[in-house]
Amino acid sequence: MAEPGATSRLRLSGLCFLLQTFTILLFAAFVRFSPESGPGLCSQPLNCSRRIQDWGSQPPRFRDAHIQTLLGFGFLVAFLSRYGPGSAAISILVVAFAIQWALLLQGFLHQFRNGKIHLGAQSMVRADFGAAAALISTGAVLGRVNPVQTLLLTLLGVTLFTLNEYTLLTLLGVSDSGGSVTVHAFGAYFGLLVSRLLRQPHGEQREEQQDTGHQPDVFVVVGTISLWIFWPGFTSATTAHGSAEPWAVLNTYLSMAASTMATFVLSPVLYEQSTLRMVQIQDAAVAAVAVMGMAGEMLVTPFGALIAGFLAGLIPPLGFRFLTPFLRSRLKIQDTCGVHNVHGLPGVLGALLGTLLAALATADAYGGRLEPVFPLLARGSRTRTGQALLQLSALLLSLLLAALGGCLTGELYLGGPGRGPRGCARCCR
Repeated sequence: MAEPGATSRLRLSGLCFLLQTFTILLFAAFVRFSPESGPGLCSQPLNCSRRIQDWGSQPPRFRDAHIQTLLGFGFLVAFLSRYGPGSAAISILVVAFAIQWALLLQGFLHQFRNGKIHLGAQSMVRADFGAAAALISTGAVLGRVNPVQTLLLTLLGVTLFTLNEYTLLTLLGVSDSGGSVTVHAFGAYFGLLVSRLLRQPHGEQREEQQDTGHQPDVFVVVGTISLWIFWPGFTSATTAHGSAEPWAVLNTYLSMAASTMATFVLSPVLYEQSTLRMVQIQDAAVAAVAVMGMAGEMLVTPFGALIAGFLAGLIPPLGFRFLTPFLRSRLKIQDTCGVHNVHGLPGVLGALLGTLLAALATADAYGGRLEPVFPLLARGSRTRTGQALLQLSALLLSLLLAALGGCLTGELYLGGPGRGPRGCARCCR
């Protein structure tokens, strides 16, 4: 918990000033608008027409991604009656810094040409994915870290997210446009390992935290509705231009519908309550999107999306009933917002589904869609088996980096027990 008094406030004020000043200097030195977004005249009518066509599709992608990051992810933590309004404010703080930091790191890796980072709308979309991963990680330790520690967690979390994403998507050619592995699984298990370092002997239970208060229920309603409206667009925001995008939108929407039905099937059996809480419906929507993050733009088929969504919808009720007490009592992991159940495990399921679909991908089945989804496979540079193995390895690499990064963050920045290499070894056993 945040320590009271003027010292804590001054620490937050000073850290925000230092981080913002540092990012301003880096932006001044390196960041420029990309030529495509500049006000200059087009050299040829054909180029001008193509530029207008390309950028005509970017604002909706950016809008959906940004609204989803602020409303969807931001209100995912607002169901907690003790932390509702404060957690929403911290979420905005995380987004404000994470987007700037992600733009810089991703820019150096992806848009760095002639000594400058060329900023465009797609850059903002990718930065929103980094902010989303940071918000997921924050959800695991909410209420047990102060705002200063949250910013430090975001600093290293976004750095590791960018490294992981660049390695998987660019160097290895893994397909994960909606972030089953890079956003959901990585963010969840990074936060869980940090939580392992912050274990407390008498941690609050999720059910006790969310039990009272009308205002948090309003937050949950707004967050859940925004999930249904904008998250299909969020999942498809980084898909390749062309015919692959409608698949991601439709598959995600069908998955959310089936996941919600699964929650209404299982929760009345597991919990003695007449009606479902809105937060349980919210969890179902998040799990449905996490499972479609990798497979959304692939040939899931409509009935396949319904099956995957239904299976994902079973995870949160079972997880909160059986896995969360196990994590708390046996592994000493306090998962405040249940990110393991709504992000981590559905993200793992999504990676396994993406691996299966990659192994079954053929040019006859995909037609012209194979090139934007699996470019190396379409060009004959990689076999289906090789692509499937890389999809699976992406999950393993993300989990490894999340575990190591969570240990490092807890040891260096958040003051976890057992400092030094031996303490980190205890965390990661």
